[in-house]
Amino acid sequence: MKCAIMHPTYIPWLGYFDLIDQVDKFVFLDNVKVVKSTWHVRNKIKTHQGEIFLTVPLEKKKGKNERIFCETLVNVREPWQKKHLRSIELAYIKAPFFKEVFPFIQDLLKSDETILSEFNIRIIEKVSTSLGIKKELIKASQLKNISGQKDLLLVSICKEIGCDYYLAVQGSAGYIEKNSPGGELTKNGISLYYKNYEHPRYNQLHGDFISYMSIVDLLFNYGFNSSLKVIKNGRRNSIDCVSYRNNFLIKDS
Repeated sequence: MKCAIMHPTYIPWLGYFDLIDQVDKFVFLDNVKVVKSTWHVRNKIKTHQGEIFLTVPLEKKKGKNERIFCETLVNVREPWQKKHLRSIELAYIKAPFFKEVFPFIQDLLKSDETILSEFNIRIIEKVSTSLGIKKELIKASQLKNISGQKDLLLVSICKEIGCDYYLAVQGSAGYIEKNSPGGELTKNGISLYYKNYEHPRYNQLHGDFISYMSIVDLLFNYGFNSSLKVIKNGRRNSIDCVSYRNNFLIKDS
């Protein structure tokens, strides 16, 4: 059984949905620290002036305790949803699938959900469904028998949900591979592969192609029926942890 584990980020890019589509079970890591000014709370759209960030404002936290996804509140006093929708409308009103997609985006962003993780997860779930991706989606905060940090936490989650194959994003190799090949995952008999994705080019508005936009950019340009095909065009064969370590990490060190 194959799984992947990721933070629930705000209106993610194409590769996030390709990761979900490649596994049997996908876990939202919603019980860990939120980092401001990262993809946790923001993403990009393409406008006639170039790319711009849309950022979700958070309630101020009292004290010095860390913000945890499933405990962090969105600042509902700011009219940020209205501003995001207006920016999206202006950017994509001439897109081929604007009339089809914009009401869908309105529904996503006008949610009354105040917890950051729940807000982001709702978006990801609904976009996945609209793309035709049907996988088991799980919240880490609802798992009872998990513990540890970094790759120990990944092992704990894999065991709890009954998965023996972990598909990791390449950015996690730094801590997974730090002490030994495959880290705690391979030590615990879990096959470790790294996702290999080459961002596909597709028709966009507003001049030259810009990669790594939010999924909304693709949806407005290709609609619900064709977007998953575009996403899959970037998929390459996953890389086993030994090959990744030998061909990437060792060369870079």
